[in-house]
Amino acid sequence: MIAGFLGMSIATITNVKTTYLCNGKASQNFDHDKALAEGFNAAFQGGQVLGFCLVGLALILLETIILSYKGSIIVSSTDFAVTADSVRRLFEFVSGYGLGGSTVALFGRVGGGIYTKAADVGADLAGKVGEHLEEDSPKNPGTIADNVGDNVGDIAGMGADLFGSLAESTCAALVVSTSSVVLLQKPDAVYFPLLVTAAGIVASVLTVPFAYMNKTDVETKLKIQLIVSTLLMSAILIPVVLIVLPNAPLNLSFAEQVYPTTQWQAYGCILLGLWSGLFIGLVTEYYTSKSYAPTQALARACLYDASTNIINGLALGYMSNVIPIFCLAITVLFAFKWAAMYGVALAAIGMLGCLPIALTIDGYGPISDNAGGIAEMSNLKKDVRRRTDELDAAGNTTAAIGKGFAIGSACLVALALFGAFITRIAETLNDPAVYSVNILEPFTFAGLLVGAMLPYWFSAMTMSAVGDAAQDMIKEINAQVPHIKNNEPGYPNHERCIGISTEAALQRMIAPGALVIISPLLSGWLFGYRATSGVLAGCIVSGIQIAFSASNSGGAWDNAKKYVEAGQLERETKDGAKERVLKGDREHAAAVVGDTVGDPLKDTSGPSINILIKLSAITSLVFGGFIASKGGLLA
Repeated sequence: MIAGFLGMSIATITNVKTTYLCNGKASQNFDHDKALAEGFNAAFQGGQVLGFCLVGLALILLETIILSYKGSIIVSSTDFAVTADSVRRLFEFVSGYGLGGSTVALFGRVGGGIYTKAADVGADLAGKVGEHLEEDSPKNPGTIADNVGDNVGDIAGMGADLFGSLAESTCAALVVSTSSVVLLQKPDAVYFPLLVTAAGIVASVLTVPFAYMNKTDVETKLKIQLIVSTLLMSAILIPVVLIVLPNAPLNLSFAEQVYPTTQWQAYGCILLGLWSGLFIGLVTEYYTSKSYAPTQALARACLYDASTNIINGLALGYMSNVIPIFCLAITVLFAFKWAAMYGVALAAIGMLGCLPIALTIDGYGPISDNAGGIAEMSNLKKDVRRRTDELDAAGNTTAAIGKGFAIGSACLVALALFGAFITRIAETLNDPAVYSVNILEPFTFAGLLVGAMLPYWFSAMTMSAVGDAAQDMIKEINAQVPHIKNNEPGYPNHERCIGISTEAALQRMIAPGALVIISPLLSGWLFGYRATSGVLAGCIVSGIQIAFSASNSGGAWDNAKKYVEAGQLERETKDGAKERVLKGDREHAAAVVGDTVGDPLKDTSGPSINILIKLSAITSLVFGGFIASKGGLLA
């Protein structure tokens, strides 16, 4: 909550500065490129505050909690079993930290997504398509609610989401690390997951200057940040691994097997996650950026009808799943082979290793987006809006990349937490057979079916919430239009539209939140830990696919609309000549329809599903003792 508050506070200050600098007032020798560069620097620095504050807070608070609990929980003993059990209890208690982070993330993502997309869809359809108003026109009553929602969903929501991922992956690594005698004999080595995150902060600090050194376009600058931070992180980790981890096999035990993990295998697990995250980010950029063929083809589909735009957009989202899923599959295979569930948790931490940079470029998006809104509402020159739109188009892509990191890490985090849950159940029941999750067992298979269904149920609730609220928004805007056209005092009335978004967000986020938290607990209480295992497995496998496709379809639709609005789409006239498609044309309306369909997919349902996956897993882990001892009421 603190990180989200700081991020929103900085964002609302920085978006004004970005607009001001894009206006060129701060430039003594004003030109387009200089104003664009200064606007970029302001938006990027605002994102930096979010990224570094959040990761710094996560790390220092987690370490503070561990040190605070350590003295009262850990029992000093020459008996390894006693010491290992007390350390395991410590880390199981600390896992509540991740549960708290993800709970706030759920409401930030779901509530913020409903808030902003109800306003965005309503304002677009009633204002842009119905009344042909400009984007963010002050005459559109839904404009303020839309801009407020961008900060709630994309700054606070994304921040809390990735904060939760970092906390949960670290907690999972700490819990499963207690299976190694070698790690426990070298106390510093137990804290290795926290040191990986600390190394990521150093790598990110060294990466930031590269954003100001080159003179390339905005998208390339942001891409360079991802690549350079990944390279630096890969190098910085080597001395950390060699100094902190013991130069002996770690002998991690899982499911009655011992994994003689070496220093370099642990390093390899982190690298798998780190580079998989980069590849997922680059693939996401390819499918959602208007600089590449998929989004440009989506824009050309608008020449025919809105329906062809929708069909091609859905296909794009499904296709964008392929490479990220292969990346995750390879990461899981090798990480588990080298270090069991500890390796999977390290891979998750590795994917989030450059989190300060990932959050920086993600926070940059809504800041530049709102800068455009301020330019329009302030009646600044068209050139200013053109520059903010150029920043915003890159921001849409960076937001999609940020969602790719969040979804990919959620898969690894949830799997690591799943392993920690199974470990806790096996130890509570003192039954090694628990490690064998048999999907042919009836309760497990039934749970698998239910778990695979949960992301669909969750998506249905969040999307219907956006749709219903958008309908109310459209009615309100249409009712105000005659008063606005007559220039009556008190119109446009932005307060009514803000009230519609606020009420919808507060009321409609409760049911999805309850579904996420109650499902694994109820299944475990009624049918036992096997049912919960099935729910978690089904939820992870199904949810990842839906989250990737929904987020990427929505991002591509948004940038296809911006491609059309930038005058880059041409159509053929009857005499065979080429002419540009303009705002207000039929093709532009088709692009806006695609954008409005994609809005709840990319900003509400898609990114919220990764929280569904993580929160279900961390809830199961925290309440694992209850499920093991009290579960199976009807089994």
